[in-house]
Amino acid sequence: MPHCIIEHAAALDGRSLVRQVFAGAMDSALFEPDGSDIKVRAQAYDAYCVGADSAEFIHVTLRLLAGRTDEQKQAFAQAVLAQLQVLPLTHCSVTIEVQDIERRSYLKWLA
Repeated sequence: MPHCIIEHAAALDGRSLVRQVFAGAMDSALFEPDGSDIKVRAQAYDAYCVGADSAEFIHVTLRLLAGRTDEQKQAFAQAVLAQLQVLPLTHCSVTIEVQDIERRSYLKWLA
């Protein structure tokens, strides 16, 4: 049930990023085989700074319920990165982090 949150430069195609991150989550084989538990969303930024450059950026936060091994988290991040690396990006900083969601405080309701 990951929540994949993409923050990116507005000049980049958010829909394409969502597709690639979803594909990476599927490639990790950590989730439902049909991908029904994978949630991906993107937020574009018009105002940002990447060092002294005017480089574009992509930052992906992969949030998972606590309990996965470090190896599983690394494999998830690597699978997402591999999918992003096929995009025709130039002068772009790509970063990925994995965060645990505490099970005790996580709530879910399907209406």
